[in-house]
Amino acid sequence: MEDNNKLDLMSDLPCEILRHIISFLPLKEAVRSTSVLSTTWRQLLAPLSVNLEPNTKGIANIQQVLGRFLRSYVSHERLKLISFRAAGDDDGEDLKDDVGLIAMATKGVEKELHLHFMENSRKSRTIDHGFHLKMQQTLVLGNVQSFSSLKTLHLRSVDHHATRLVSDLFACCRRLESLTLEKCGGLEDLHVEGCNSLQSLTILDCGDIVSITICARNLKSFSYRGVLPRMQLQSASDLVEANLDFRYGVGGNEFDLEEVLCLLDSLKEVQILTLCGWLLEWMCTAGVIFGRLEFQFNKLKKLCWFSSSMDRAKRDSLACFLNMCPLLEKLLVQMDQSFSSFPCPFFHQHWHEPHLWMDYEMVKSNTSQLKHLKIFELSGFSSDDSELLLMELLLNKAVVLESMIVT
Repeated sequence: MEDNNKLDLMSDLPCEILRHIISFLPLKEAVRSTSVLSTTWRQLLAPLSVNLEPNTKGIANIQQVLGRFLRSYVSHERLKLISFRAAGDDDGEDLKDDVGLIAMATKGVEKELHLHFMENSRKSRTIDHGFHLKMQQTLVLGNVQSFSSLKTLHLRSVDHHATRLVSDLFACCRRLESLTLEKCGGLEDLHVEGCNSLQSLTILDCGDIVSITICARNLKSFSYRGVLPRMQLQSASDLVEANLDFRYGVGGNEFDLEEVLCLLDSLKEVQILTLCGWLLEWMCTAGVIFGRLEFQFNKLKKLCWFSSSMDRAKRDSLACFLNMCPLLEKLLVQMDQSFSSFPCPFFHQHWHEPHLWMDYEMVKSNTSQLKHLKIFELSGFSSDDSELLLMELLLNKAVVLESMIVT
């Protein structure tokens, strides 16, 4: 039989079997794959719409709906939560114009829930509201039991309307291992505590964030992308990997050197660390000499450094930082012109003493030997003198270097 005459026998299988097949795929891959296949496959993860009843308490209503949705994790499923304006609130417009999507919920067989909040009416976001979000596990009775077995929770576009709902749901997640907050506009203060099962925390592109406080004693991985906020990581001695992606600079926040030093001190036990070039440059310009600090990264095995480009100040501040990484084995340097650059401000007071003015030979003599560095990778190479001198420095100091990859 020729190819153009072949039948799609798999698509003719019962929906129950097809759902079982895609349940073997990771949730994100299942959603992506079924969206580009035939209509039969797309319908497998087509969201089921649930109309929330008017004249009811919104938070309790949504909790009940999500509770029923999460009673089992046999297959990947999607749920669309829709609200209608109560009849008594009608201002003369057609009811159909007041239909609003509150949230899209997607659950996976590995006990994960992705909850994407959206507008619940055409007029709900005429004004941006700054809000605080406190996520704390408590022993309050009456929690939704269906959430107690949830392991992964991904929250997107949480706004001030949803803070109580999110806080209440988080309080129910007794076995939660992974939490992600993404693009939560208006979120100014985040406080997460009391979740001993939490091992991974990710915060992405919450552009209004000012303060973050995390207390999760068993946290293993922390990843942040956004502006530099006031950030406290308490009881972080078990943390293995930290990604501090401050690619948007300080935003409207103030650069507080002591707070940044306290943050790095709380991360001193990590084995994998990601930092941006402008942060080290600003710290060194303010007079910080990393080798003189009271702490070191004695367990750090892998350091990832990224910036829009490499210049003398960024090169020398990176060299200075390497002095506090005695067991470093792998160094990744990435230059990407799509990243923003941030001119260094003038500092009136200095932590130790200014030192970025030193010539290259002085920098080289002040850089400790990297006795364990085996791998160096540089991407975005532009043949700049600072890049070449950094390579020369590492060839001189990394006495056991096995691989240098430049692209």
